[in-house]
Amino acid sequence: MIRLYVDAPLTAGAEIGATEGQAHYLGGVMRRAIGDTVHLFNGTGGEWVCRIAALARGKGSFAVETLVRPQSDEPGPWLVFAVLKRDTTDLVVQKATELGVSALLPVFTERTNAGRVNLDRLRTIATEAAEQSERLTVPAIRPARQLHDVLADWPSDRALYVALERADAQPLGPADGPSGLLIGPEGGFGPRDHTVLDRCRFVRPVTLGPRILRAETAAIAGLALLQAPRCG
Repeated sequence: MIRLYVDAPLTAGAEIGATEGQAHYLGGVMRRAIGDTVHLFNGTGGEWVCRIAALARGKGSFAVETLVRPQSDEPGPWLVFAVLKRDTTDLVVQKATELGVSALLPVFTERTNAGRVNLDRLRTIATEAAEQSERLTVPAIRPARQLHDVLADWPSDRALYVALERADAQPLGPADGPSGLLIGPEGGFGPRDHTVLDRCRFVRPVTLGPRILRAETAAIAGLALLQAPRCG
């Protein structure tokens, strides 16, 4: 089954244009033809069975037929992560999307080595991961900001769990209510970062275990622990 995200309303009988990339993927990569079925979703209208109505070089369209999955809430946690090298940041965005985050917030910390974020690239990665993982939404990706600016605007009713190395903190477990996870840079948080974090009442220091994890590993492990089913 091929699933594609579209930025258009989905209603029975509608015809929706394919992007150039989608047309190339369907015709050149997947060898699909007019009349073949695909599933489309747009983040708000559920998932629909559609047929390829037209397909030519760089162009195509879909005929919307039947709703197969009504839209449902996907209230996953937010992931706040220090910007990493390009390939590592790509991996974090991909896996976090697969693990169900509802928002991704890249930040610059005291020891962040990377200097910029390509939001268009990250949105493409998140969209492809949502298509593959059968999500009905694509997580929001916020522009990269300084950590202290993100914390200043953080909603007070959303707990923020901060993974700290070598800290005498509680192990991370399933969250009660809205939550977020903050993962630091490869070199760990600096003194100024700790000062800012210590001032925030919504911040909850946690440990991910006895080992020192790479930033991308910490993001994946932390999100899994944060959403693990409660026992008993």
